[in-house]
Amino acid sequence: MVARAQLRTIPTIGMLGANSLSTQAAWNEAFIQRLRELGWIEGSTVAIEVRWAEGRSQRYAEIAAEFVRLKVDVIVTSGSEAVVVSRQATSDIPIVFAAAGDPIGNGLIASLARPGGNSTGLSIQSADVAGKRVELLREVVPDLRQLAIMANVNSPIAAEINQVQAAAQTRGLELSILEIRRPEDIAPAFQALKAAVGALYVQADPLTSSNAAQIVTLARAARLPTMHGNQGSVEAGGLMSYAPHFPDLWRRAADYVDKILRGARPGEIPVEQPTKFKLVFNLKTAKAIGLTVPPRLLFTADEVIE
Repeated sequence: MVARAQLRTIPTIGMLGANSLSTQAAWNEAFIQRLRELGWIEGSTVAIEVRWAEGRSQRYAEIAAEFVRLKVDVIVTSGSEAVVVSRQATSDIPIVFAAAGDPIGNGLIASLARPGGNSTGLSIQSADVAGKRVELLREVVPDLRQLAIMANVNSPIAAEINQVQAAAQTRGLELSILEIRRPEDIAPAFQALKAAVGALYVQADPLTSSNAAQIVTLARAARLPTMHGNQGSVEAGGLMSYAPHFPDLWRRAADYVDKILRGARPGEIPVEQPTKFKLVFNLKTAKAIGLTVPPRLLFTADEVIE
């Protein structure tokens, strides 16, 4: 108890890791490094309480409630559902989201320029990104006719499903939706796949990210090209990803935390959007499923895993 009392003489950050530690390791490192650069040294000038939800949405409310009880000075998280649940838990503690889809549509902020309320951070919602991912899949699989999307239907970012549907329709593709709500739904979703499906778009979500190993293993067994919303899933064996550079987003989130701990109101700090995107391919996976990635795409890729 004495140690806890001493810790409370310095500001406390509550970090709700919606994913797993292994998934977010590089993101956390970027966040903590930037905090150090800004003068916030863990255990010296700031305390950091970290909790991991492992992609299980039922954990979000438990962790958020714990942070409220601990009276942390700011909550930092990512993933729309985790942000929404944190906002439901408190209207007083500032919330910084390192990445959230459609924060306006989900009622987290009033506008990008003036968020209002107790939330601010970085928005990754963009119809252009979904369209780009579908187009990349079609370039890698020229004869693609049927596309499937694996989506966490409990996630507030249903807008991504709509964007993928629009992008598929524009390109003359049929779309199947594989609905999942928990890790146990992933294997049955693959079993329900139509034989004619030529590629799989995996929605960027803590549930899919934390269970990337299972998803990519099943996709490889089905010889199915996959598009992911984060690089970690490609490193785990997915075919490719086109996504914001998440370590950069978490680094920028540290700047938001710095401003808030120095007295700024979150509702007055504009929400920003990604400035760095990465295209990554896994050639080991391409070879394993008998696919040749066009040289032009490899030339434009930011990283190729061989």
